[in-house]
Amino acid sequence: MVLAAKQIGFSNPLLRRNPSSPSLQRPPPSLSFPSTALPKRTVLSLSKPLRLSSLTAESPVRCSAYEADKSEPQPTDAAAAAAETKSEAAKKLKIGVYFATWWALNVVFNIYNKKVLNAYPYPWLTSTLSLAAGSLMMLISWAVGIVETPKTDFDFWKTLFPVAVAHTIGHVAATVSMSKVAVSFTHIIKSGEPAFSVLVSRFLLGETFPASVYLSLIPIIGGCALSALTELNFNMTGFMGAMISNLAFVFRNIFSKKGMKGKSVSGMNYYACLSMLSLLILTPFAFAVEGPQMWADGWQKALSDIGPQFVGWVAAQSVFYHLYNQVSYMSLDQISPLTFSVGNTMKRISVIVSSIIIFRTPVQPVNALGAAIAILGTFLYSQAKL
Repeated sequence: MVLAAKQIGFSNPLLRRNPSSPSLQRPPPSLSFPSTALPKRTVLSLSKPLRLSSLTAESPVRCSAYEADKSEPQPTDAAAAAAETKSEAAKKLKIGVYFATWWALNVVFNIYNKKVLNAYPYPWLTSTLSLAAGSLMMLISWAVGIVETPKTDFDFWKTLFPVAVAHTIGHVAATVSMSKVAVSFTHIIKSGEPAFSVLVSRFLLGETFPASVYLSLIPIIGGCALSALTELNFNMTGFMGAMISNLAFVFRNIFSKKGMKGKSVSGMNYYACLSMLSLLILTPFAFAVEGPQMWADGWQKALSDIGPQFVGWVAAQSVFYHLYNQVSYMSLDQISPLTFSVGNTMKRISVIVSSIIIFRTPVQPVNALGAAIAILGTFLYSQAKL
């Protein structure tokens, strides 16, 4: 064997053992090699050494060889398919957990937000507290190392500024709406956001869409209009707040896509930076519109009417606002925009139904029909954009 190895131009340390070594003293009873010649097209590569498995005296000789840079046998097709199936199942489970958490946190936020606004009708302050709570939570997470601190520069914050302005307007407008009308009505009107998205993209950005997208806007606009006309507790300020929120969030998405593309900050840290910048923008306006005197008087009245649990409501509303938005941005990193849009539609259904049940909101059948048509249109829109 050593002679054969030398003849083909390589040697192997395993074959240079001492002849007296126990592993080679008792050769197998018969060791023969086929005498048939190699096929004409067979080429023996000498650029990579061949490694021979060790010999044992207790078992018949088995010689196996593989190239040195492939230390492991390749998995079979069945094993690869099983691994891929397992990976897909784990991914679906992760997305399901994200969605369930997102919807649950959003429902809890809307319930506590409405409770606070019913007792303490100062939407500019409650909006500010929501952003402040999230900013504080993320600063602590960065400080103790729970979350890695993002690497940002002046260019990042400059690009984020228009996104933060749009986010601030949308956040305050939605809170103003909920302070004037039922939670269910606000979310029915906010389900019309795709209509604003298409109109802004078409007439301001010059984008074009297939006919199916435009057709999907008909049930969205029609359903929202039917719900507005049949709303028992209609309020123009609440209605306009929801409409302004839709428009602002459309611009937020546009600015985010155009300006933040290619930036390294995303997901949880992206929303944290957005909250902090929005807080800086909103705070002076909150003081100007409402002011400390109104806040103090309203706080004393809310405590006397509700009791100490009112403080817990405010804390829960602020914390859950940040958490549900944080999870939504984290899930957006894991799924496609289409899947996110479908999830957002389902989220609105859960919020509308739960708020009607919890707050016992009176709903006329025609009003519920309008809500169903609008939500169906939103779903069709998401499918048409596929």
